[in-house]
Amino acid sequence: MYCPEDRLPAGYKLAPATHGGAARRHSQAMSLKLHLVGSLLLSARGLTWPNAGGLTLAHFPSKLAVWVPIEIEPWVVGLLCILLGLLAYQQWRIHKIQKISEKREELFRIVALNAADMIAVVDAKGRRLYNSPAYQKVLGYSSEELEGTSSFEQIHPDDRYKVLEAAREARDTGVGKSLQYRMKHKNGQWRVLESTASTIRNAAGQVEKLVIVNRDITDRKLAEEQLEHNSFHDGLTGLPNRRLFLDRLEHSFARARRNTDYQYAVLFVDVDGFKVVNDTMGAAVGDRVIVEIARRLAACLRHDDTVARPRGKLPVSDAVLSRLGGDEFTILLEAITDPSDAMRVANRILASVAKPFSVEGRGVSASASVGISLSLALPDRAEDLLRDAEVAMRRAKALGGSRCELYDTGMHSRAEDRLKLEKELRTAFDRNEFRVYYQPIVQLETKRITGFEALLRWHHPEQGVVSPYKFIEAAEDMGLLVSIGQWVIWQACRQVCAWQSRYQMAGTLSITLNLSDKQFANKNLVSDVRSAIQETGIVAESVVLEITEDVAMADPKLAMNLMSQLKHVGARISIDDFGIGASSLSWLRRFPIDVLKIDRSLVSNITTDRANHDIVQLIITMAASLNRKVIAEGIETSTHLERIKALGCELGQGYFFSQPVEAEKAEELLRQQAARSRSNAAGGR
Repeated sequence: MYCPEDRLPAGYKLAPATHGGAARRHSQAMSLKLHLVGSLLLSARGLTWPNAGGLTLAHFPSKLAVWVPIEIEPWVVGLLCILLGLLAYQQWRIHKIQKISEKREELFRIVALNAADMIAVVDAKGRRLYNSPAYQKVLGYSSEELEGTSSFEQIHPDDRYKVLEAAREARDTGVGKSLQYRMKHKNGQWRVLESTASTIRNAAGQVEKLVIVNRDITDRKLAEEQLEHNSFHDGLTGLPNRRLFLDRLEHSFARARRNTDYQYAVLFVDVDGFKVVNDTMGAAVGDRVIVEIARRLAACLRHDDTVARPRGKLPVSDAVLSRLGGDEFTILLEAITDPSDAMRVANRILASVAKPFSVEGRGVSASASVGISLSLALPDRAEDLLRDAEVAMRRAKALGGSRCELYDTGMHSRAEDRLKLEKELRTAFDRNEFRVYYQPIVQLETKRITGFEALLRWHHPEQGVVSPYKFIEAAEDMGLLVSIGQWVIWQACRQVCAWQSRYQMAGTLSITLNLSDKQFANKNLVSDVRSAIQETGIVAESVVLEITEDVAMADPKLAMNLMSQLKHVGARISIDDFGIGASSLSWLRRFPIDVLKIDRSLVSNITTDRANHDIVQLIITMAASLNRKVIAEGIETSTHLERIKALGCELGQGYFFSQPVEAEKAEELLRQQAARSRSNAAGGR
């Protein structure tokens, strides 16, 4: 089909259909095709083919007409060739770039697949975009498992903040930094990772992605920690070495300088005769002996002390047991309260080391010499305490070994006495060495006995009668005071009940029982008092429970509650040492008390100290207004008696009437009083 002549582009016309015209018509058809391609290329770029006359595909039928141009410019042909060349080059470059990109992607895939390090890509919000297969090899998580979780979910809670901060800094500065953090393995174990982050920016220059490379350094960290541990610990026993011990000693020394109430002690332990064991049995057996002794030393420490932990991370309250070398050990006892604490540990060490043991089927007997130095000596340097402890240890060896010596001989004697006292107190119950003494409480006007105060005494087999002031602190520290106090309550109630019956004084003879702060805080106090009253048969209101003013005011609400419970049992309440404490008048009115006992220090100076006189007068007046009875304690002279009576006090006790006496002598006083009463009654008839 041929194109009509009126639809040809300007400058074109059909050649005549002759034999020669056929060639021309073929040439014209080729030119027209070239013209059409050029027009399409130019039109795609917003240009127009010269002399095209607006020719488009619509101008051509399905079968291209045979036509030839009348005239075509050479520069047009050249331009068209250049355009075709540029198009071909552009297509070639695009193809080449695609090939390079494919090769790079394949290379990245191969590297990521075979890399030992874990590679991750996350967006600015921390969401996972890519996780390399190494995550499954190192941490056990597949890519699918990681994609369903946040990038922070597997990170240790304590490390999440620093990871977040590192990510924020990378986004803000565009520079990632290396850091270490812990990440949970799929099996639950924590692995230590070393991480480095790189940033990816968008066209606007903003950081939109982070490429994170993680390396598992758990084994390296464990090796580093082991090296650090080895530098501070003995290789044979695992105990701290001299270096770590001196470091802990410096800490205690500095703390004692800041706090004068803080006390600590150094024990220097040397195994007696170890060289003989080493020479006769061999070095291998000697090492086994050292390990066994180290184990026994650790067991000798108090239950709240521990052998030093790895890497030297020790709580201040722990005891530090170290091996200096050879057969020498040292112990740092922190936060002791008395020199006897160090002596007690030393004695446990001596007893433990002395127990025979077996090494490779061979019996071994050992002993130790222990030297003790205390921070109370105020050394100039921390090392001085270690030196003093070693000097004391040498002295213990010179005295025959298998013993301990304190660097300060005076302290040594006191510590030995304290330990001996504690040992003897433990056996005093079994030997029935405790006694209850009774001091009369009298009616001042008639000097008639109205009651007794029960006072504890210790009949020591060597020292005779020992006042509680000498052993009460030790008994309290040992936890014996509550048991002793309970025994006194039962003993005194039983005795006074017998006197009440024997001398017809059921409603008039009282027994005052002192309660220590530990007894008063004991949860079984009320039930113990109730049981003693019920089982001894004593009249309940004749039992007077006495606490000091300071104990009552230590916790007023608790004190009032306990007093109310004791009153409900039927007992009466007395406040001892009144007038020298810091009691509140408002609480005094609210306490369910029956008796105020004026402190002996106020009574003893009542004749010479006007202030004491006025205080005693004020107490008596106040007690009368509150309907409380008053007992003046410490009346030792007739002058005291007359002055107290003049102030209106009705009851008193003191050496002027009688010192504390045993039950037999107290009963004799009651017998004499009963005889006088019968005599007076007979005389009145």
